Amino acid sequence: MNTRRRLTGFVTSNKMTKTVVVEITRTYQHPLFKKVVHSSKKVHAHDELGCQVGDEVEIVESRPLSAMKRWVVYKIVRHVSGGTATVEEAGA
Repeated sequence: MNTRRRLTGFVTSNKMTKTVVVEITRTYQHPLFKKVVHSSKKVHAHDELGCQVGDEVEIVESRPLSAMKRWVVYKIVRHVSGGTATVEEAGA
């Protein structure tokens, strides 16, 4: 297995050609105040699979593909179509 980072997030925009915006959220405990903190980050990812808005996807870091894209969509974890979610079993 390679050492590339793999993150899971939700697609928030697919208006660009072969590019999607993925929002990655994480929850952690603050080291000093011990309060639960929610943080989110939006990244641009290269999309060859045809993701839709609302899909849960797994992204993998890659070489720089453009000025903003450093991630590639590896597989669609949960596909949303018509308001219902279906789980995709076949990976990339």
